[in-house]
Amino acid sequence: MNQRIVVIGGVAAGPKAAARARRLDPRAEITILERGEHASYGACGFPYHLAGEVEDLDELRQTANGAVRDEGFFRKVKEIALLTGADAIEIRRESREVVYRHRTSGETRLLPYDRLVLATGARAVTPPIPGVGLDNVFVLKEFTNAGLLRAAAEATEARAKGEPRAVIVGAGLIGLEVAEALLVRSWHVTAVEMASQVLPALDPEIAAHLEKYARGRGLAVLTGSRVEALVGTAEGTVSSVRLADREVPADLVLVAVGVRPEVELARASGLVLGPTGAIAVDEHLRTSDPAIYAAGDCAEKRHTVSGRPCWVPLGSTANREGRVAGTNAVLGPSETFPGVAGTLVMRFFDLTVARMGLGEAEARSLGFDVETAIAVGSDKPHFMEGAEAVLLKLIADRATRRLLGVQGVGTGDVARRVDATAAPLMTGMTVDQVANLDLLYAPPYSPPMDPLAVAANTLRNKLDGVARGLPPAEYRAWMSAERACCLVDVRSPEEHRTLPFPGGRPIPLGALRARAGEIPRDHPVVLLCKQGTRGYEGQRALEGLGFEGVTYLEGGVLGWPYGD
Repeated sequence: MNQRIVVIGGVAAGPKAAARARRLDPRAEITILERGEHASYGACGFPYHLAGEVEDLDELRQTANGAVRDEGFFRKVKEIALLTGADAIEIRRESREVVYRHRTSGETRLLPYDRLVLATGARAVTPPIPGVGLDNVFVLKEFTNAGLLRAAAEATEARAKGEPRAVIVGAGLIGLEVAEALLVRSWHVTAVEMASQVLPALDPEIAAHLEKYARGRGLAVLTGSRVEALVGTAEGTVSSVRLADREVPADLVLVAVGVRPEVELARASGLVLGPTGAIAVDEHLRTSDPAIYAAGDCAEKRHTVSGRPCWVPLGSTANREGRVAGTNAVLGPSETFPGVAGTLVMRFFDLTVARMGLGEAEARSLGFDVETAIAVGSDKPHFMEGAEAVLLKLIADRATRRLLGVQGVGTGDVARRVDATAAPLMTGMTVDQVANLDLLYAPPYSPPMDPLAVAANTLRNKLDGVARGLPPAEYRAWMSAERACCLVDVRSPEEHRTLPFPGGRPIPLGALRARAGEIPRDHPVVLLCKQGTRGYEGQRALEGLGFEGVTYLEGGVLGWPYGD
């Protein structure tokens, strides 16, 4: 008898698992159950549909050749039965049957399986805020939501007498991407975030760069703010968002406070859930029932740096896991999934922010003896047109010198530099090894010493006690505490005029040794330059003259993320 494979969930991991299973077993009976009316779509493209970059929403469920991945496509091209509007309501593990209900007809049916793949994804969190059910209040998770959101935006624009107003509740990835899309459409947008920073997955100083840039692009940002209620008109349409200290007018509200793994079916079936609340799986993506696999946002992951369970919902991970689950559903537990490195990347207008591995606070909480370094460079040589800035923060363990994490921000090619650390982070490489990676080089693509190599060498110098960098957040704390120190600005007079920085004593690097007598020796000295390199050179020069307690401001003026 042909093998019967049932996949529950038809967005990302599910279709990938089914397609992989079909390629390995041309005779298998493969069925996908999808509770929604659309399947196999790129949900990460929803904000770009709102912005107009993706004009037709159906493009998000098309192949590269333009075929729409609907029931007919899966039947004719894949010979897979895709059932949309089919809600799996029970898994009978002893008899190996799935009970599902057609949403339209209400009819209930049984579907037997030999192997089952759970790809139920994640659900958007809807907080218990009064007024969350008002018209023009959206949660962006399902395919239809994306179309409704754009239609509401267009209708609001058509009747607006002035600038339409939107409030985004939650300044995470989806919230900021939708904020950009609405700013592109000439809306006034306010992002309300309960945490003390935007994009809480970033380290604070990296998030501060993003917030500073976002404000410059017109986004009103309210961090450390909690929404108390959504206020509506007599007709039931949202009109404002009430906070503790103010009320923000709103013609449209997006609630984007996060997602949670969709595990109710697994829980009801008695499958074991992990400490993150997602479905526990082994390295083969098997659940506690060896006949059932789980992949995508519903499944728990292993963090390759910490070695601990984690939950990172991401479309790329879902597809990679789907392939592994599809392989093992056919061949048995033969292929393993190595885990995830905690990747994140987003674009906000011309700015890119990215991270991989552990953040600084996370690494410290896990018991690592952490050292960090911040370095600013250019993604191309200065003489090449279009050269832009890249700021990288590297995190390492002092004892082993192992790279633990990297974060980046800038208008340059940040993504390429952070992406290059995937293999080092997943294989346990040291910063010394990262510094000597044989990265691509040609002037149109990179300077001879790539920004990643510069950052790694900076961290090596700090680990070796040669460089004594002062992170921007620490120097800001010194300023707030009015700690006595001497800030020496080693840039040229022209740089002072074009890129001012308050409080510095101007002594160009070339004159530093000759004018060292002007620098007090009775309290700490901080050296400042444009990117950090000349500050480091000045630190070494003063130490050669017998100065103690000399540091340089990491990242220099370009790396300063604060408005103060």
